[in-house]
Amino acid sequence: MSSSRFFTLKEARIGNNCPECYSNDGLELTLKQKLIETKFYKAITKETVSQLRCLNCEIQIFPIRWTSDIERVVDYHNRALKTKAKSTKLKPIAWGLLSFSVIVLVAIILFATGIFSV
Repeated sequence: MSSSRFFTLKEARIGNNCPECYSNDGLELTLKQKLIETKFYKAITKETVSQLRCLNCEIQIFPIRWTSDIERVVDYHNRALKTKAKSTKLKPIAWGLLSFSVIVLVAIILFATGIFSV
């Protein structure tokens, strides 16, 4: 029931040669970070991915085809990347369930100790 998606942190044009069409002005690097969303919470994880796409030949270049020059540029951009902090945000339904659980727990404790009786 949970869905995960990636949101874009940074897009950069790099001047390396494309391994497919050999043009040196069409490579675009996209760095993304993972977001998980369920009924109860939203969470940003530390996981990041890099995608490289040539705008001239319209092909996504997978890491197996990256040259050592491309890998160095991608590593540079990864080091300079400012990722969002790992976080979790509860949704209203989760807060409601949490509040209800605390109220029930307090009521049980009060009945068990004899402070409150019916």
